[in-house]
Amino acid sequence: MSVIYDETRNLFFINTEKTSYVLAVIDGYPIHVYWGKKITQIPENADIKDLFGFFGTADENFPKEYPTFGNIDLRAPAINVQNTDGSTITDLRYVSHKISGGKPLLAPLPATYTENDSEAQTLELSLRDELTGLEVSLYYTAFETFNAITRSAKIKNCGNGAIKLDTVMSASLDIMNDNYDFIHLHGGWAGECNIERMPIIKGQQSVDSRQGKSSHAHNPFFALAEKSATETQGDVYGFNLVYSGNFYAGVYASFGTLRAQIGINPFNSGWILEKGEEFQTPEAVMVYSAYGIGEMSRTYHRLYRLRLCRGKYRDAQRPVLVNNWEATYFDFNENKLIALAKKAKSVGIEMLVLDDGWFGKRNSDNCSLGDWHVNLQKIPSGLYGLAEKLNSIGIKFGLWIEPEMVSPNSELYDKHPDWCLHVPGRRRSEIRNQLVLDLSRSEVRDYIVSCINSILKSAKIEYIKWDMNRSLTEVWSRSLNSERQCELYHRYVLGLYDIMERIISENPDVLFESCSSGGGRFDPGMLYYMPQVWTSDNTDGIDRLYIQHGTSLVYPASSVSAHVSSVPNHQVNRTTSLELRGCCATAGQLGYELDLCLMKKEELEKIKEQITFYKEIRDIVHKGDLYRLKSPFEGNSVVWEYVSENKRRIVLFLFTTFFRKCPGKQNIKLLGIDKNFLYKEKTTDKKYSGEYLENVGLFFEQTSDFEEKIIVLESEKV
Repeated sequence: MSVIYDETRNLFFINTEKTSYVLAVIDGYPIHVYWGKKITQIPENADIKDLFGFFGTADENFPKEYPTFGNIDLRAPAINVQNTDGSTITDLRYVSHKISGGKPLLAPLPATYTENDSEAQTLELSLRDELTGLEVSLYYTAFETFNAITRSAKIKNCGNGAIKLDTVMSASLDIMNDNYDFIHLHGGWAGECNIERMPIIKGQQSVDSRQGKSSHAHNPFFALAEKSATETQGDVYGFNLVYSGNFYAGVYASFGTLRAQIGINPFNSGWILEKGEEFQTPEAVMVYSAYGIGEMSRTYHRLYRLRLCRGKYRDAQRPVLVNNWEATYFDFNENKLIALAKKAKSVGIEMLVLDDGWFGKRNSDNCSLGDWHVNLQKIPSGLYGLAEKLNSIGIKFGLWIEPEMVSPNSELYDKHPDWCLHVPGRRRSEIRNQLVLDLSRSEVRDYIVSCINSILKSAKIEYIKWDMNRSLTEVWSRSLNSERQCELYHRYVLGLYDIMERIISENPDVLFESCSSGGGRFDPGMLYYMPQVWTSDNTDGIDRLYIQHGTSLVYPASSVSAHVSSVPNHQVNRTTSLELRGCCATAGQLGYELDLCLMKKEELEKIKEQITFYKEIRDIVHKGDLYRLKSPFEGNSVVWEYVSENKRRIVLFLFTTFFRKCPGKQNIKLLGIDKNFLYKEKTTDKKYSGEYLENVGLFFEQTSDFEEKIIVLESEKV
């Protein structure tokens, strides 16, 4: 059993194979007791408060599982409510609990799931404020073999009038120790997911988004790592939010204690809850690792690959594609696309994706978003005819869309200027010459669903790249009264999820890829609908090492869309070899973003070899375990090791960023392998025992900038 209740002491053990999360009901409050390596019992007759270092009774330092505000605890609350009388005091006391097999759905929100009830157990704690009638259900699900715990909260107004939720966190956790480092992922456009690690300081430390999406600036993730924690050792606690909008993720340190919280950003936000109504928070995915940051990452990878991503392409191999964007930008026609497709077929590429510019009157980014009908001047055969021609060559057809946006210069805007987010009388900020549609409105959602479904039914389209190229500004909706404008950020996200669920359910055989000017919305919420994400608009082979390394802290290689582009690179103007660019992209979902028609014969032959090799090793990369042996953030070399589930196959990716004469040679000791196996290097036939590879390792000699090498090892029983 994953959840065990000790009735005599009001203790709850929430267990996975390797970890335990323990809470107790003390003085009527759910109190955090322990989270770490698995424990099966706590000494009988022990005072829980003394045993785990609590301060006093229910005072300002008591580690409540879902703290409120207005009482003696003046730290940040997990929930803050404006009651019908205007007060903001809430006192949530334990009422009852329920333990059930499996995991409940969190509709209308995305969340991890179980395929059968034996995979997990869920604890539901029911809390109530007797004076106001506010009820809160706290959900804890323990994925036993995945070694992850998810948390969320459902709030119900059982009082006599409307209330306002000002703050509603998905998870709050008090730790009786603040001697940790704070790890998070930060960046910007074309420079996503840089790893930042800093000591916990007294006071507030947090990351967030106020952009209406999870953003390039910060990912909805953070980890707490003990000072000595590395990739392979030390306690690490990971927190990730399954949500694609404004989030808060942070800690507050005081009196030697640490309060960690993650949830919807309360800034410029709120929710009016009428009598009898409920509000469901997004899900927080929590991972404890006793063996460093690497084990935390592998836990997230496995859970997200198998119990967050859904549909046909969760497990199926995905096509190698070429996207025409950097090859043609807006300057294309049907003949150019057919020529590109023929070259693609000759090197083993399986799909052509037609990017921006195929619809309306769009020859630049100044018009036509929202007018989702094909431009017959560019594509006389229409989408149906183009797909037929591509299929006859042996190439699948994919398409780019940006359905959340509208151009002021468009038929849609002419008909419905009020459909965009805007404040009457104020300037409508345009980014990339576009405005954001108000997805809180049902008529807008219905229009988008109808248009996109019609497109997908009009031709054999097997892939969609779903883009979102700007943040939300002037966030105001004609459909909401003044009191409810605070709900709009969240309603936008709920509207987005509704649209995606309807479209994807209607088109189960289409592979969907998420994009937001690159990695501006790379989060677990999107992975629930789309199993891969365009990781960054920056396709430079060196910059991508940093971007993909940082992304791997939380997200699996199967979700990382990575393309080979032309040089000098269009984003940073750097020239690197085709081999390095291909090597880096092979560590994700391989694709190409260049004009194959301009390439030399020997370059096309190299691409053909890359694709053949990629198809041989992609199962190891996408479904195996990742060990980050060298980090670009810590030196001049990068080494990623992927190990198949049965440990019989290994793929090593080795890179030099900027060469330094000393040390020249890098010693690489492998991890996650079987000591009893004999491994053979595929290209040289050299044989190594697993023991040798683990204790002595391999040597990688560096001689210049921008080097790359891939080593494949296959084993046989000794």
